[in-house]
Amino acid sequence: MPTKAVYFLAVPGFADWEAAHALAELRRHGHYRVQVVGLTRDPVQSMGGLTVQPGAALAQLDPNDVAVFILPGGDRWEQQPVERELVATLQTLHARAVPIAAICAATTAIARAGLLAGRRHTSNGLEYLKQHVPDYAEWETYVDAPAVRDRGLITASGLADVEFAEEIMAELGVLSDSDRSYWTSLFRGGRPSGAA
Repeated sequence: MPTKAVYFLAVPGFADWEAAHALAELRRHGHYRVQVVGLTRDPVQSMGGLTVQPGAALAQLDPNDVAVFILPGGDRWEQQPVERELVATLQTLHARAVPIAAICAATTAIARAGLLAGRRHTSNGLEYLKQHVPDYAEWETYVDAPAVRDRGLITASGLADVEFAEEIMAELGVLSDSDRSYWTSLFRGGRPSGAA
């Protein structure tokens, strides 16, 4: 049983489906606790209308308890600046080599926090990052792929929830390589790899 927890950031309007596979499989196969953290402890409503009650605010987060910190996408990342407390939390986790995973528009928060430097990464497209992060300068390490994992940083396109989950599971050593490959082909293709 892992001693650390998977931390999921719930902010108003978060894309509730984007991390669903990852959370379910990390809990089911990895036996991780899942902790929901918010900017505050106030309930938040997802893009799909689910109301979620964070168990803690960012200010209460203990970096020593975090196995991975997951940021789901959502329109908010494109429409407002990233809060200072979130940037500080991301930089603290990064400095402690805690894995951070961002999907879809949340990749812009990672970029704004300065975590992409020298790391291979992806997003909703290179032009997307350039448009939403004016000082983005990491195009040389941008990878046009559904999901990318590089030294504890996992990024994914908003169309790659399955691949996002696969990379997080790989980072935490959940399932064997072959079992993860089977799981991915099953959930992405609707059938196990090799099936007719």
